[in-house]
Amino acid sequence: QVGLVESGGGSVEAGGSLTLSCTVSGDTVRNYHMGWFRQAPGKEREEVGTIDRLTNARYSDSVKGRFTIFRDYNRNTLYLQMTNLKPEDTAVYYCAAAWIANDYRHWGQGTQVTVSS
Repeated sequence: QVGLVESGGGSVEAGGSLTLSCTVSGDTVRNYHMGWFRQAPGKEREEVGTIDRLTNARYSDSVKGRFTIFRDYNRNTLYLQMTNLKPEDTAVYYCAAAWIANDYRHWGQGTQVTVSS
């Protein structure tokens, strides 16, 4: 059973940076398509970005150029590096793993990111 645990959330001022981590257990991060998602209060969950097994990454328009997804195989961890944060980035961030592209069956518990203006 694949387990995902996010960490690294917190409170920052607008323009600041945070890096979220998603540690994978039960399998290797290399084997999965991985994604970061977020859900703000009163809004539906949205995709932030994904990275496939070949390390091709794609991002939502709202974060493109500011966020970067990458994996550390030695640490078996997925990261989301976030820069130039904006108040509208405030949300609970989740990582997810998919064996089949876009079929995310495994989810972490989420980590809160709060950006103040």
